[in-house]
Amino acid sequence: MKTTIIPGLIFGLGLLCACQKNKPTDDPEKLTSVLLAYFDGITHKDYKKMTESTTDDFVLYEMGRVWNNDSVFREMKKFPYTVAYKFDNFKINIDRMSGHMTYYNHADFAFDSTKQRFDWIESAAFRKTEDG
Repeated sequence: MKTTIIPGLIFGLGLLCACQKNKPTDDPEKLTSVLLAYFDGITHKDYKKMTESTTDDFVLYEMGRVWNNDSVFREMKKFPYTVAYKFDNFKINIDRMSGHMTYYNHADFAFDSTKQRFDWIESAAFRKTEDG
């Protein structure tokens, strides 16, 4: 009896450990909510929300320029606008310390009386911090 219990116990523990390694370390919805909070900050011209959604080393690469929250917000203040964003086709990968997503971003901007539609394929990288 002892000869079958010990191998069975070792096999069970090994199976449990193997299953734990394949378990996702984070919920993809958390990354999506961070991204949406950032764009909500842009929509409402809320600098605090934008900075709360990012780390101090946040970098945005767009249209051949390198931006941070300060430069994005300065540019936002130059032009009166309204915007409505819609996101879809999320592809999310997460590991122990980071996450990456690709998605489609559709935006309807209004600058005074001029309306313009933009469609982008974007990506975002996330680093896990103590706050999440």
